[in-house]
Amino acid sequence: MPLPATDDQRAELRLVALPGLPLVERGDDLAALVQSGCIAADWTLRDGDVVVVAQKIVSKAEGRTVRLADVEPSARAREVAAEVDKDPRLVEVILGEAKRVVRTKPGVLLVEDRRGLILANAGVDHSNVAQADVEVEGAENTVLLLPEDPDASAERLCAALEERTGARVGVIVTDSLGRPWRLGTVGFAIGVAGFPALLDLRGRPDLFGHRLRTTDVGEADQVAAAASLLMGQVDEGRPVVVVRGLAYPGGTPNATAKALLRPPTEDMFR
Repeated sequence: MPLPATDDQRAELRLVALPGLPLVERGDDLAALVQSGCIAADWTLRDGDVVVVAQKIVSKAEGRTVRLADVEPSARAREVAAEVDKDPRLVEVILGEAKRVVRTKPGVLLVEDRRGLILANAGVDHSNVAQADVEVEGAENTVLLLPEDPDASAERLCAALEERTGARVGVIVTDSLGRPWRLGTVGFAIGVAGFPALLDLRGRPDLFGHRLRTTDVGEADQVAAAASLLMGQVDEGRPVVVVRGLAYPGGTPNATAKALLRPPTEDMFR
């Protein structure tokens, strides 16, 4: 039988989804919204808390919306649109965010985006995005792009929260991405500040004293996935989750989501 946990063995995390946040619009102050959400939740940010925010509210606050009615598709976009059976205007927006097209098939356009992320449609999405009054035949009228620089977005929010609350917190911007060889989307970190995105455990001993030789942990992705359980995927309306109980050093290396990207020289499938 396993031994009961002693005080020094017990580990606990607490995740709280902030209630009552309004629909975010261009120019909104996300730090102010997080602070008001904390007040509504009777929650005070403390040093070491990690604030996980959904990419959509970051993109909305930064005005990363595009009306398809304003897009003129190129010949290349029309060609790719015919391959993937998507609106050429949408494809034009996706290609504008992409460094290269990775794979195509009907219904699927997988690209490497300008930030180095491998994902469907370069993260361009219409779900949970308010649509304009004018309907565009064959497609939703308004789509949302990823932040220009999610790490910079996380850094700005991190600094603004410290200024407002005095707490030194980590910030993770998360999105729902698919994975090769597995079905279903999970939460991934696309922007990180004040938190170790990647933990290098090489040299640490295991339970039997063996030194780990190859173990890197995508810590920010694990936190993003956990927070996504509370955020949901449809109409839950919980875009901010605060995580408490993670032990991590301040001023740590690898405190950006870019640290999670595998270098092309190490990619066995490129």
